[in-house]
Amino acid sequence: MDLCMLVVSLILEIIFIALFSSHPVVAANSKLFREYIGAEDKGVTFSDVPINEDVDFHFILSFAIDYTTSSSSPPSPTNGDFRVYWDTQNLNPSHVSSLKTHYWNVKVAMSLGGDTIANNEKVYFSPKTINSWVRNAIHSVTDISRRYHLDGIDIDYEHFHADADTFAECIGRLLFFLKQNGVVSFASLATYNDDSAQPHYLALWRKYGHVIDYVNFQFYAYEKCTNISQFLKYFDEQSSNYRGGKVLVSFGTDGSGGLSPENGFFMACRRLKHQGKLHGIFVWSADDSMKDGFRYEKLSQTLLAK
Repeated sequence: MDLCMLVVSLILEIIFIALFSSHPVVAANSKLFREYIGAEDKGVTFSDVPINEDVDFHFILSFAIDYTTSSSSPPSPTNGDFRVYWDTQNLNPSHVSSLKTHYWNVKVAMSLGGDTIANNEKVYFSPKTINSWVRNAIHSVTDISRRYHLDGIDIDYEHFHADADTFAECIGRLLFFLKQNGVVSFASLATYNDDSAQPHYLALWRKYGHVIDYVNFQFYAYEKCTNISQFLKYFDEQSSNYRGGKVLVSFGTDGSGGLSPENGFFMACRRLKHQGKLHGIFVWSADDSMKDGFRYEKLSQTLLAK
């Protein structure tokens, strides 16, 4: 009888851990392809980008920024009051609606923050207080999401005028509200290997990882000479940092670094896929890929679809 009770107790404990762990076990390979679009005002449209109907495709509008948009004065922080900064002439609400009508497998998200704004000025995360930033962000992000018929949210701040705990609380509370109230159905964070940025995102992950669906890790921020073995090592390191998360691999088409498609990116992806660790691919960005006819977007989706 004692042995039976012990077995039952162990089974219940395992079930409890599985159900209530803040970072659930990661699924195997995914067919998720994601692409940032609209940040560079190059006139790219949704219809320009090839879409393979055998993958799950996410467009990520880039960016919504909590900075002023006045043309008469330099941009300045607005404490969570986000405004649209992507190419609204070619990527507006009617374009989003039309896209989603034609493609059952496409969802659209927006990214908050980004690297720079007008005249290459850095975009800083600059809350006045946690409560005021969250209140403003909930209102403005909800408004944009509903106006543009969005499905998801991405966090891509890269510079900070606040400590890691403040960032985690502000972003975590925002994501929790958006998902709990059905404003969005998925959330991601976009970070990179940087001594300033990483601590902020790791603090967010530790406290609010349970509301984050994807980690868009910017592997193209590593050095240009990255080879396949180094890339796989970096992937394992970041998978350990964001344990339990779906860490997506990535490349840039803007001449940035990391492991490029020409130098073995797809070979590395095939290795990860063989190991059951290819959780998806994302690209920065459609604006830069247009000049080459989206060659590598096509190859990425073909690999994922197989």
